[in-house]
Amino acid sequence: MNAFYERLDADLFRPGVAAVGPWNPQLLHGGPPIALLAKALHEFGGARPPVEGEVAVDWAISRLSVEFLGPVALAPCRIEVRTLRPGRRIELLEARLSVDGRDALLARAWRVLRESDCAPAVPDAFEPPSLPPAQEPRHFVGVGPFPYAEALEWRFVRGGFDTLGPATLWARPRIPLLLGEPCSGLERLLIMLDSANGVSAELPLREWTFVPIDLQLSLYREPAGDWIGMDARSVIDPGGVGCAHTTVFDATGACGRSLHTLFVRRR
Repeated sequence: MNAFYERLDADLFRPGVAAVGPWNPQLLHGGPPIALLAKALHEFGGARPPVEGEVAVDWAISRLSVEFLGPVALAPCRIEVRTLRPGRRIELLEARLSVDGRDALLARAWRVLRESDCAPAVPDAFEPPSLPPAQEPRHFVGVGPFPYAEALEWRFVRGGFDTLGPATLWARPRIPLLLGEPCSGLERLLIMLDSANGVSAELPLREWTFVPIDLQLSLYREPAGDWIGMDARSVIDPGGVGCAHTTVFDATGACGRSLHTLFVRRR
Protein backbone atom coordinates (compact mmCIF):
# COMPACT_ATOMS: atom_id res chain seq x y z
CA MET A 1 0.00 0.00 0.00
CA ASN A 2 1.48 3.32 -1.10
CA ALA A 3 0.14 5.28 1.90
CA PHE A 4 0.31 5.25 5.69
CA TYR A 5 -3.39 4.28 5.95
CA GLU A 6 -6.29 3.02 3.86
CA ARG A 7 -9.87 3.99 4.68
CA LEU A 8 -12.09 0.91 5.14
CA ASP A 9 -15.20 2.76 6.34
CA ALA A 10 -16.11 6.25 7.53
CA ASP A 11 -14.34 5.74 10.86
CA LEU A 12 -12.31 2.55 10.23
CA PHE A 13 -8.75 2.58 8.88
CA ARG A 14 -6.08 0.01 8.06
CA PRO A 15 -2.41 1.00 8.51
CA GLY A 16 0.29 0.17 6.00
CA VAL A 17 3.76 -1.13 6.78
CA ALA A 18 5.14 2.38 6.13
CA ALA A 19 3.75 3.47 9.52
CA VAL A 20 5.85 0.93 11.49
CA GLY A 21 8.34 2.35 14.00
CA PRO A 22 11.88 1.28 14.96
CA TRP A 23 11.38 -1.14 17.85
CA ASN A 24 8.73 -3.69 16.89
CA PRO A 25 7.48 -4.64 13.40
CA GLN A 26 3.96 -4.94 14.81
CA LEU A 27 3.83 -1.45 16.36
CA LEU A 28 3.40 1.91 14.65
CA HIS A 29 5.37 5.11 14.98
CA GLY A 30 3.29 7.81 16.66
CA GLY A 31 3.32 10.23 13.73
CA PRO A 32 0.86 8.63 11.27
CA PRO A 33 -1.87 7.77 13.83
CA ILE A 34 -1.64 11.27 15.34
CA ALA A 35 -2.03 12.77 11.87
CA LEU A 36 -5.04 10.50 11.28
CA LEU A 37 -6.65 11.76 14.50
CA ALA A 38 -6.07 15.36 13.40
CA LYS A 39 -7.70 14.66 10.04
CA ALA A 40 -10.77 13.22 11.77
CA LEU A 41 -10.95 16.20 14.13
CA HIS A 42 -10.67 18.70 11.30
CA GLU A 43 -13.34 17.00 9.18
CA PHE A 44 -15.79 16.39 12.04
CA GLY A 45 -19.15 18.10 11.74
CA GLY A 46 -18.79 19.29 8.17
CA ALA A 47 -15.40 21.06 8.17
CA ARG A 48 -15.03 20.50 4.43
CA PRO A 49 -15.02 22.46 1.19
CA PRO A 50 -18.48 23.96 0.56
CA VAL A 51 -20.77 22.68 -2.15
CA GLU A 52 -22.66 25.01 -4.46
CA GLY A 53 -24.87 27.42 -2.51
CA GLU A 54 -22.99 27.05 0.78
CA VAL A 55 -20.78 29.67 2.45
CA ALA A 56 -17.20 28.54 3.09
CA VAL A 57 -16.42 28.01 6.79
CA ASP A 58 -12.72 27.98 7.56
CA TRP A 59 -12.23 25.99 10.76
CA ALA A 60 -8.59 25.68 11.85
CA ILE A 61 -7.12 23.49 14.59
CA SER A 62 -5.22 25.98 16.74
CA ARG A 63 -4.32 23.61 19.56
CA LEU A 64 -3.96 19.83 19.61
CA SER A 65 -3.16 17.72 22.66
CA VAL A 66 -2.58 13.98 22.37
CA GLU A 67 -2.22 11.51 25.24
CA PHE A 68 -0.46 8.20 24.53
CA LEU A 69 -2.54 5.58 26.35
CA GLY A 70 -0.67 2.62 24.87
CA PRO A 71 1.12 1.34 21.78
CA VAL A 72 -0.67 1.46 18.42
CA ALA A 73 -0.64 -1.96 16.77
CA LEU A 74 -0.29 -2.70 13.06
CA ALA A 75 -4.00 -3.51 12.81
CA PRO A 76 -7.20 -1.75 11.76
CA CYS A 77 -8.16 1.13 14.03
CA ARG A 78 -11.36 3.03 14.69
CA ILE A 79 -11.66 6.76 15.41
CA GLU A 80 -14.56 8.29 17.35
CA VAL A 81 -15.00 12.07 17.60
CA ARG A 82 -17.34 14.10 19.80
CA THR A 83 -17.91 17.74 20.70
CA LEU A 84 -17.01 18.76 24.24
CA ARG A 85 -17.75 22.47 23.92
CA PRO A 86 -19.72 23.72 20.91
CA GLY A 87 -19.41 27.27 19.65
CA ARG A 88 -19.94 29.51 16.64
CA ARG A 89 -16.31 30.65 16.52
CA ILE A 90 -14.45 28.39 18.96
CA GLU A 91 -15.17 24.76 19.78
CA LEU A 92 -13.47 21.94 21.68
CA LEU A 93 -13.47 18.42 20.21
CA GLU A 94 -12.25 15.06 21.49
CA ALA A 95 -11.17 12.02 19.48
CA ARG A 96 -10.18 8.49 20.45
CA LEU A 97 -8.21 6.02 18.36
CA SER A 98 -8.81 2.40 19.34
CA VAL A 99 -7.48 -0.95 18.15
CA ASP A 100 -9.49 -4.11 18.93
CA GLY A 101 -11.66 -2.10 21.33
CA ARG A 102 -8.72 -0.70 23.32
CA ASP A 103 -8.05 3.05 23.34
CA ALA A 104 -4.49 3.81 22.24
CA LEU A 105 -4.59 7.59 21.68
CA LEU A 106 -6.78 10.32 23.16
CA ALA A 107 -6.78 13.75 21.52
CA ARG A 108 -8.44 17.08 22.18
CA ALA A 109 -8.45 19.96 19.74
CA TRP A 110 -9.57 23.57 19.85
CA ARG A 111 -11.01 24.53 16.48
CA VAL A 112 -11.13 28.25 15.74
CA LEU A 113 -13.06 29.98 12.97
CA ARG A 114 -10.57 31.85 10.80
CA GLU A 115 -11.78 35.21 9.47
CA SER A 116 -10.00 37.44 6.96
CA ASP A 117 -8.22 40.52 8.32
CA CYS A 118 -9.85 40.37 11.74
CA ALA A 119 -6.58 41.13 13.59
CA PRO A 120 -3.31 42.96 12.87
CA ALA A 121 -0.37 40.74 11.93
CA VAL A 122 2.37 40.36 14.58
CA PRO A 123 5.06 38.19 12.94
CA ASP A 124 7.25 35.62 14.68
CA ALA A 125 10.94 36.56 14.85
CA PHE A 126 12.07 33.03 13.91
CA GLU A 127 14.02 32.95 10.65
CA PRO A 128 13.62 29.66 8.74
CA PRO A 129 16.85 28.18 7.38
CA SER A 130 17.29 27.43 3.70
CA LEU A 131 16.39 23.96 2.47
CA PRO A 132 19.65 21.98 2.05
CA PRO A 133 20.36 19.87 -1.03
CA ALA A 134 19.40 16.19 -1.03
CA GLN A 135 21.30 14.13 1.57
CA GLU A 136 22.33 10.51 1.92
CA PRO A 137 20.07 8.56 4.32
CA ARG A 138 21.21 8.61 7.97
CA HIS A 139 20.07 6.30 10.75
CA PHE A 140 19.95 6.21 14.53
CA VAL A 141 23.12 4.60 15.87
CA GLY A 142 22.48 0.92 16.61
CA VAL A 143 18.94 1.03 15.18
CA GLY A 144 19.28 1.17 11.41
CA PRO A 145 16.54 1.87 8.85
CA PHE A 146 12.86 1.28 9.63
CA PRO A 147 9.71 1.78 7.51
CA TYR A 148 8.42 5.06 8.97
CA ALA A 149 11.77 6.84 8.67
CA GLU A 150 12.18 5.65 5.08
CA ALA A 151 8.67 6.87 4.18
CA LEU A 152 9.82 10.47 4.67
CA GLU A 153 12.61 12.48 3.07
CA TRP A 154 14.79 14.22 5.68
CA ARG A 155 17.23 17.07 5.18
CA PHE A 156 19.15 18.22 8.25
CA VAL A 157 20.46 21.76 8.68
CA ARG A 158 22.13 20.76 11.97
CA GLY A 159 22.16 17.54 13.96
CA GLY A 160 21.00 14.24 12.55
CA PHE A 161 19.70 10.79 13.40
CA ASP A 162 23.29 9.73 14.13
CA THR A 163 24.14 12.84 16.20
CA LEU A 164 23.12 13.66 19.78
CA GLY A 165 21.79 17.10 20.61
CA PRO A 166 19.46 19.73 19.11
CA ALA A 167 18.36 19.35 15.51
CA THR A 168 17.05 21.64 12.80
CA LEU A 169 15.65 19.95 9.72
CA TRP A 170 13.23 19.91 6.85
CA ALA A 171 11.12 16.86 6.00
CA ARG A 172 8.31 15.75 3.73
CA PRO A 173 6.33 12.50 3.45
CA ARG A 174 7.00 10.44 0.33
CA ILE A 175 3.48 8.98 0.49
CA PRO A 176 0.06 10.35 1.52
CA LEU A 177 -1.52 9.82 4.91
CA LEU A 178 -4.63 8.20 3.42
CA LEU A 179 -4.67 6.24 0.19
CA GLY A 180 -6.34 8.26 -2.57
CA GLU A 181 -6.97 11.34 -0.40
CA PRO A 182 -5.12 14.69 -0.33
CA CYS A 183 -2.79 15.43 2.59
CA SER A 184 -3.15 18.81 4.32
CA GLY A 185 -0.32 20.87 5.76
CA LEU A 186 -1.40 19.97 9.30
CA GLU A 187 -1.38 16.26 8.45
CA ARG A 188 2.07 16.46 6.87
CA LEU A 189 3.35 18.29 9.95
CA LEU A 190 1.95 15.72 12.38
CA ILE A 191 3.29 12.77 10.39
CA MET A 192 6.79 14.07 11.20
CA LEU A 193 6.30 15.94 14.50
CA ASP A 194 6.30 12.92 16.83
CA SER A 195 9.93 12.34 15.78
CA ALA A 196 11.03 15.60 17.45
CA ASN A 197 12.24 13.87 20.62
CA GLY A 198 14.17 11.30 18.57
CA VAL A 199 15.99 13.71 16.27
CA SER A 200 16.93 15.90 19.28
CA ALA A 201 17.94 12.98 21.51
CA GLU A 202 20.54 13.79 24.16
CA LEU A 203 21.12 10.14 25.11
CA PRO A 204 21.92 7.05 22.97
CA LEU A 205 18.73 5.25 21.93
CA ARG A 206 20.25 1.80 22.46
CA GLU A 207 21.07 2.59 26.10
CA TRP A 208 18.18 4.85 27.13
CA THR A 209 14.45 5.06 26.60
CA PHE A 210 12.85 8.52 26.48
CA VAL A 211 9.27 7.74 25.61
CA PRO A 212 6.88 10.63 24.89
CA ILE A 213 3.73 10.33 26.98
CA ASP A 214 1.96 13.22 25.25
CA LEU A 215 2.16 15.80 22.48
CA GLN A 216 1.00 19.40 22.77
CA LEU A 217 0.86 21.56 19.64
CA SER A 218 -0.12 25.23 19.48
CA LEU A 219 -0.48 26.36 15.88
CA TYR A 220 -1.33 29.88 14.75
CA ARG A 221 -1.34 28.99 11.07
CA GLU A 222 -1.20 25.82 9.01
CA PRO A 223 2.18 25.17 7.35
CA ALA A 224 2.26 25.55 3.58
CA GLY A 225 4.28 23.73 0.93
CA ASP A 226 5.61 20.20 0.66
CA TRP A 227 8.57 20.78 2.99
CA ILE A 228 7.97 21.48 6.69
CA GLY A 229 10.67 22.24 9.24
CA MET A 230 11.38 21.48 12.89
CA ASP A 231 13.84 23.14 15.26
CA ALA A 232 13.91 20.69 18.18
CA ARG A 233 15.82 20.35 21.43
CA SER A 234 15.41 18.13 24.50
CA VAL A 235 16.06 18.68 28.20
CA ILE A 236 16.20 15.94 30.86
CA ASP A 237 16.01 16.14 34.65
CA PRO A 238 17.93 13.60 36.81
CA GLY A 239 14.57 12.48 38.19
CA GLY A 240 13.78 10.82 34.87
CA VAL A 241 11.43 13.37 33.31
CA GLY A 242 12.27 15.28 30.15
CA CYS A 243 10.80 17.64 27.62
CA ALA A 244 11.30 18.03 23.88
CA HIS A 245 10.31 21.49 22.67
CA THR A 246 10.05 22.33 19.00
CA THR A 247 9.46 25.28 16.72
CA VAL A 248 7.63 24.21 13.57
CA PHE A 249 8.06 26.26 10.41
CA ASP A 250 7.70 26.47 6.66
CA ALA A 251 9.45 28.55 4.02
CA THR A 252 7.79 31.79 5.17
CA GLY A 253 8.47 31.44 8.91
CA ALA A 254 7.36 29.80 12.13
CA CYS A 255 3.86 28.31 12.37
CA GLY A 256 3.71 27.28 16.03
CA ARG A 257 5.34 25.40 18.91
CA SER A 258 5.10 21.86 20.28
CA LEU A 259 6.03 20.06 23.51
CA HIS A 260 6.56 16.39 24.34
CA THR A 261 6.74 15.20 27.96
CA LEU A 262 9.33 12.41 28.15
CA PHE A 263 9.62 9.39 30.47
CA VAL A 264 13.37 8.72 30.70
CA ARG A 265 14.99 5.52 31.98
CA ARG A 266 18.01 3.35 31.19
CA ARG A 267 17.06 0.31 29.11
